Amino acid sequence: MMPNLSGLFQAATQLMQNPMQLLRQRGLNVPQGMMNNPNAIIQHLMNSGQITQQQYQQARQIAEQFRMR
Repeated sequence: MMPNLSGLFQAATQLMQNPMQLLRQRGLNVPQGMMNNPNAIIQHLMNSGQITQQQYQQARQIAEQFRMR
């Protein structure tokens, strides 16, 4: 099944413009003070059980595919 690329690009653009809004829309809770530290955000989401290691790995794989293009 082909992913919805338009939706992915829209989410990526929104993430770059307003990461807190996108995370909250997705039901994720990140303290405001972490917004400038992607590694702290990821660690917080995993430590708090909001995402799993598998979900993180899947997101990294998708991101890597975009970098290759």
